Amino acid sequence: MARKSLPTTATAAGMAEFIDASPSPFHVCATVADVLLGAGYAELRETDAWTGDAGRYFVRRGGSIIAWRTAGEGRPAFRIVGGHTDSPNLRVKQQFDRTAAGVATVALEPYGGAWLNSWLDRDLGLSGRVSILGAGGPTERLVKFDEPLLRVSQLAIHLSEDRKGVTPDPQRHLDAIWSTDPAGPGLRDFLAKHLGVGTDDLLGWELMVHDVEPSRIVGARQDLLSAPRLDNQGTCYAGLRALLDAAESPTIGLLALFDHEEVGSASQRGAASDFLVSVCERIVLAGGGDREDFLRAMAGSICVSGDMAHATHPGHADRHEPGHLIALGGGPVLKVNQNLRYASDAEGAAVFELACRRAGVPMQRYVHRADLPCGSTIGPITATRTGLVTVDVGAPQLAMHSARELMAVADVPMYSAALQAFFAG
Repeated sequence: MARKSLPTTATAAGMAEFIDASPSPFHVCATVADVLLGAGYAELRETDAWTGDAGRYFVRRGGSIIAWRTAGEGRPAFRIVGGHTDSPNLRVKQQFDRTAAGVATVALEPYGGAWLNSWLDRDLGLSGRVSILGAGGPTERLVKFDEPLLRVSQLAIHLSEDRKGVTPDPQRHLDAIWSTDPAGPGLRDFLAKHLGVGTDDLLGWELMVHDVEPSRIVGARQDLLSAPRLDNQGTCYAGLRALLDAAESPTIGLLALFDHEEVGSASQRGAASDFLVSVCERIVLAGGGDREDFLRAMAGSICVSGDMAHATHPGHADRHEPGHLIALGGGPVLKVNQNLRYASDAEGAAVFELACRRAGVPMQRYVHRADLPCGSTIGPITATRTGLVTVDVGAPQLAMHSARELMAVADVPMYSAALQAFFAG
């Protein structure tokens, strides 16, 4: 089968194609890996010995992936673009087949800070990974069902007390309707049939639902991208294209995309794990360096933490810091927070500002309202874990954490161009 081939420059259409192919973190990694293989990258495994030859490589750990390219000469330092593969959504519980009010349902629960109302009354598919019992022991399979299998229905307005609707209770109101026949095959039978195994061969699963409506370029002037999971597949796509398109550099260009950012990153494959540090050390050691060389390399390295940024909402401009309005289509965003919810400091800000100048794109500066709690990113975690100078950036969007989000078409190539200029140094 032919390898995945996305447009050779960053475009909104390319981002839409990337997102539609990647409804779960595991599919993000599969999509990225497929593109990398098509571009001549070689996959390594953590259990193998790594070569010190100059080249292009990547390694996966569950829903996380790290890719890098080395020239084999020049100073041993890293230029790192980080992001995350996961997005807030609804995920399948362990005992998922249920019956309620005479219909078959599938038990779901929120993952991360999902904007719950946005998931109601949508046609939902199913994706993720399943561990099954094979002839040689457990084996892993990815599943992706883009047809509408599930639906979480809103309560009729006539049944709410004040006709203003009901805020969904995450425990009681999120189970999805599967079938009107509670005696018929449930999700477990459906999965087993699809995978060609018995129901007892299903050993473990990480499954989630997704909106089956494709990403679309919309608006009267076709200048907006409507898509799920822009936070943070927007960075995954822009960073991947930047790594592939950037000019050769004496530094080691590295793209690190982590799972579990939306729930704190504290896992064996999250940004708080050893994944990035161990990969960087192994790159240096495989190239003939020692521990001293690794520490010197890290001291001379820098990380751009890429995550999407809040554009100023035209209907809720009062919810934004009045001195830092962020425009859709206005270019990449530098994110600063004095309480270190973002990792940016003056040194990192200067690096990204200069990258934007070299790329010929404008840069916006975001500050959160001081009277509202500010979200965070992998930036502070990565900075703490590695000691790297880290700068938090993103592309502007609306409706963050909704099942459906919105950004400007023009911001896609500008965001990737800035990351490309950063990789090139």
